[in-house]
Amino acid sequence: MEKHSMHYETLLKVTEAISMSKDPEDVVVTTVEAVKTALKAKGAALFLVNQKSHELELAAANGLSREYLDKGPLSAVKSIAESLEKGPVAIYDVGDDPRIQYPREARKEGIASLLSVPIAIHGQVIGSLRVYTAEPWEFTIDDVNLVQAVAQIAGMALDMARLSRGYKHSIEILKTMRDPKQLKSTKRTPYEGVPVSVP
Repeated sequence: MEKHSMHYETLLKVTEAISMSKDPEDVVVTTVEAVKTALKAKGAALFLVNQKSHELELAAANGLSREYLDKGPLSAVKSIAESLEKGPVAIYDVGDDPRIQYPREARKEGIASLLSVPIAIHGQVIGSLRVYTAEPWEFTIDDVNLVQAVAQIAGMALDMARLSRGYKHSIEILKTMRDPKQLKSTKRTPYEGVPVSVP
């Protein structure tokens, strides 16, 4: 990973790429690719919190091996929990930090440092965006700000994609309801509902 100063052009490119995504799957894939490329990092991953199991479920990753990604369940309580509660967390040495849930696997993957930032929608944390470096790296405030901005944009894009999908579904239902072939008449005949015994 090379030292660089975050500039508006990088953020603009990332924002444009994410905003062009229509489906949630496209949003998460574009997000991790954009962050990895912008920071010239080893890899990036986006996790979403499962509210029932309290685990971080992988939504998308770039630059990381399948073996590392399948290392085991990530607990939202054990795996850099403060990132979800308090904000960005930068870890200089993943092999020697108690907040890392799988330090041995991280070392084997060749990960030296890590940055984790929360993803929130309407004030509620829904996940985490993480950046991994192959060399020990002291993340600058510009690095943190860039990843935070991308995480916020990704959160908004996920929300918009979800709403858009919901709107499309609602429109399809309305079209079905308006289809004359499937529409049952609500008009009543003069005698409909009148008991047979009434002359």
